Amino acid sequence: MEGGILTQTELEIPEAATDEQIGHVHHKGYLDKLTQGTLNEKEIRRIGFPWSVELVERSRRSVGGTHNACQAALKDGIGINLAGGTHHAHANFGSGFCLLNDCAIAARVLQVENQVQNVMILDCDVHQGDGTAAIFTNDPSVFTFSIHGARNFPFRKFPSDLDLPLEDGTEDEAYLQILDAGLRKTFDSFQADLAIYLAGADPYNDDRLGRLSLTKSGLADRDQMILNYCQEADLPVAIVMAGGYARDINDTVDIHLNTVRLASEVMNNHPIGTHVL
Repeated sequence: MEGGILTQTELEIPEAATDEQIGHVHHKGYLDKLTQGTLNEKEIRRIGFPWSVELVERSRRSVGGTHNACQAALKDGIGINLAGGTHHAHANFGSGFCLLNDCAIAARVLQVENQVQNVMILDCDVHQGDGTAAIFTNDPSVFTFSIHGARNFPFRKFPSDLDLPLEDGTEDEAYLQILDAGLRKTFDSFQADLAIYLAGADPYNDDRLGRLSLTKSGLADRDQMILNYCQEADLPVAIVMAGGYARDINDTVDIHLNTVRLASEVMNNHPIGTHVL
């Protein structure tokens, strides 16, 4: 491909998630309204997108991509979905540009299929993963971790198993120190069969919605730190892209591209492959 990281044959188009798969997390009434286009104006406004058949199909395929990335990670060590990370979707409503919670659905489906027992969700999007935290409240089989802007959306935050709230303007060094301490605590306290990593590009210092001050180099160090922790723990990791709203869209592309590049380099140092959905 253009970035020189992957070939066309290493990219796969995911199947759309089924109602049965989605139903392991989302309420039937919400899914029915989403599918049939009967959401009311308040519900549509909360999501932030106008409803369309294409939007629902795209969301289903994003869920399918994360599920497939998780399966690839269990097989090969790392799997990547070039979408996903829709962590503001709750069991019974969508929010913040998120219709379906792909990471929660993928984790739950893998548990139901007896492919994993315990899942660690490492959320480094700049916005707190409120939907994921709410879905897995009081569920000891899924550890929810979120490092995010303390004063950013969502303004009502549901507590994760570990939340690391950051002040506006937090820069690389402070961010990485807090992240390292949080990861150490998480990996010491929770034994997982799979990690799902939300590699948000929105902590970037020129992101319109981010309010933090990380550089591209700092975000690369963040990605490398996550990958190192997973590698040292021999923990398969599925990576999803999550948010990114840079003033120049090319900056968001660069940040996501570098995440994929780093993951590919990790895999190239081992006799196992990378799957990208």
